[in-house]
Amino acid sequence: MKQKKVPLRKCNGCGAQKPKKELVRVVRSPEGAVSLDRTGKKPGRGAYVCPNADCLAKAKKAKRLERVLECTIPEDVYAEMEEALKDDA
Repeated sequence: MKQKKVPLRKCNGCGAQKPKKELVRVVRSPEGAVSLDRTGKKPGRGAYVCPNADCLAKAKKAKRLERVLECTIPEDVYAEMEEALKDDA
């Protein structure tokens, strides 16, 4: 039987390539709202980070998410995302 191809995505924090299901998607909706997408199915432009606060902090410091999502991300959205990642850990 043929092996199914596992889609890989690159973490915007640490730069590691991992299977898509192991990463958390950060999505910018068509309306411009930025949020975490745990299902990976929300519509909009997406970027991926590892499910830990360290990778999110690295991506925030280097403004990688803002570059990938092509918008400025308010500080309160970053704080909300950090809380959501801490709750899961």
